[in-house]
Amino acid sequence: MDYSSDEESDISESEIVEYKDKPYEQLKSGKYKVKGINGFLRCPFCAGRKKQDYRYKDLLQHASGVAKGSANRSAKQKANHLALAEYLETELASESDQAPRVVLEPKPVSRNQEQDDLFVWPWTGIVTNIVTEQKDGNDLGDSAYWLKKFSKHKPLEVHTFCTDMDQTAIAIVRFHNDWTGFMNATAFEKSFEADHCSKKEWNVQKQHPGSNIYGWVARADDFSSEGPLGKYLRKNGELKTISDIVKEAKQDRNTIVANLANEIDLKNENLDELQYKYNEKSMSLSRMLEEKDKLHYAFYEETRKMQRLARDHVRRILEEQEKLNYELDSKKKELDSWSKELNKREALTEREKQKLDDEKKKNNERNNSLQMASIEQKKADENVLKLVEEQKREKEEALSKILQLEKQLDAKQKLEMEIEEIKGKLQVMKHLGDEDDAAIQKKMKEMNEELEEKVGEMGDLESLNQTLIVKERQSNDELQDARKELIAGLKDMLSGRTNTNIGLKRMGELDEKPFLNTCKQRFSLEEANVQAYTLVSLWQDNLKKPEWHPFKIVEVEGKTLEIINDADEKLQKLKQEWGDEIYTAVTTSLKEINEYNPSGRYTVFELWNYKEGRKATLKEVIQYILKNLKTLKRKR
Repeated sequence: MDYSSDEESDISESEIVEYKDKPYEQLKSGKYKVKGINGFLRCPFCAGRKKQDYRYKDLLQHASGVAKGSANRSAKQKANHLALAEYLETELASESDQAPRVVLEPKPVSRNQEQDDLFVWPWTGIVTNIVTEQKDGNDLGDSAYWLKKFSKHKPLEVHTFCTDMDQTAIAIVRFHNDWTGFMNATAFEKSFEADHCSKKEWNVQKQHPGSNIYGWVARADDFSSEGPLGKYLRKNGELKTISDIVKEAKQDRNTIVANLANEIDLKNENLDELQYKYNEKSMSLSRMLEEKDKLHYAFYEETRKMQRLARDHVRRILEEQEKLNYELDSKKKELDSWSKELNKREALTEREKQKLDDEKKKNNERNNSLQMASIEQKKADENVLKLVEEQKREKEEALSKILQLEKQLDAKQKLEMEIEEIKGKLQVMKHLGDEDDAAIQKKMKEMNEELEEKVGEMGDLESLNQTLIVKERQSNDELQDARKELIAGLKDMLSGRTNTNIGLKRMGELDEKPFLNTCKQRFSLEEANVQAYTLVSLWQDNLKKPEWHPFKIVEVEGKTLEIINDADEKLQKLKQEWGDEIYTAVTTSLKEINEYNPSGRYTVFELWNYKEGRKATLKEVIQYILKNLKTLKRKR
């Protein structure tokens, strides 16, 4: 596995010995190649060096020298070369006694007389004593006739020309310049030798050749001969022996082999470099996935914690509800027992009977009150459950939004729940007992006061919030009015002045400087000025068009933002044709118009700090005005 640049920066000089184990294992596994094709050794960690073929002793000396450290070598390079030295000493110790392998050349073929003969190359055949008169309807002076006649020997072309004697012609037969062409030329010559019409018979019967044609392969004597034949051969060929051609072919083959070997080495180096980049990207991706898993685990734990707290809160509310229900049931049972006891008693006198009726009536009223209290308690319980569900839903929504609002939301929900609980308890208290019960009255009074206090606290929070909003709007309006007055005043103060730190800037107006700089690089000085002003005018008009709105809506950290749409066709064409500098100037003006005047699309003035390149504050403008007033007083 390769190592990224981040890991290299983490290696100190003291960690070199520990770090070398990783590249050593890669050398053993064959990840890095040390032995070359021709038997020489190479350093896999110095791929950019010109020298790549080492003997064992030289490579060991190179690895040890780098490992012991030169000032310009990094700790990682030292560790890699230390691992290479250890690998050479342990795994390739046998290479120290071996000489580099030499590519064996094929043994030369036994030389014969034909190999030393000088032939005309490309291989050429000669046919002579051609009678130019027609024979069997064929024109013997036509090249096509001879191409067809000698087609079995696969000639490339045939040239015929007449001699000055006896109305005869000579044909030059050209063959391929490779060994196949040589074989065909040799077969061509042997066919004439078989018919006893070779060069030897021609030299003997030259004075009385008869009507036969003679042929042979052109050699040195033909090349040096006088007349049109010799001129043609010297113009279109050269003399070579078979040994020379074999030697040239061997040199070409060795050159091709050497080039292929170099190309293989380069491919291997490129492959190593690509593998290094692949491993680097893989490690980076692994780290990103680990970070993602950690974030996911933290989010999961936080969610579980929130859910556990919500469950505990709901459980407490349900326990309190069960307790109240139990108290109501016990009171109801107690009243039922009283009712049964009263029904058993019979008053003997009218007074006792009247008293018993009164007690029954009171008992019925108490039962009715108890039933009403139970109904109110159920309603309060339903409201509490609804509030619990609402609280749970709002907490889940708040978890995916801004965490800052969660505390405020919980406080508000808690206050509302306390108010609802107090209201429910008050309703229960109203229906529980007589108005004469002092303890109940006191408890109800305390609960009413607590309820009023909570409602008042909530009202104060709402009132304070509304007051702050109104004050913020008033302050903002006053600041905007002040900025407008300062802009109107500075128009007169800054007229005719340049090079000021504080001034007025037309927001949405194009900066001409980038246009001039770009045009000066492409055109002459006069043409550049004309072209720049034309471009500025064109794009200023484009900025004013309301139908062109190259923006898109994105959501960043829960906030909705409007940013430049880089995929807009006009902006892409502008960037391709005129470059980044003009593109940046146009997008800057677009942002300014979209911020200051998106509906009207015309430029507006703004107080500007030219020194720092930003919107000027009121404090900076007032300080600038006071400073200029003092300067005017001193001048007077």
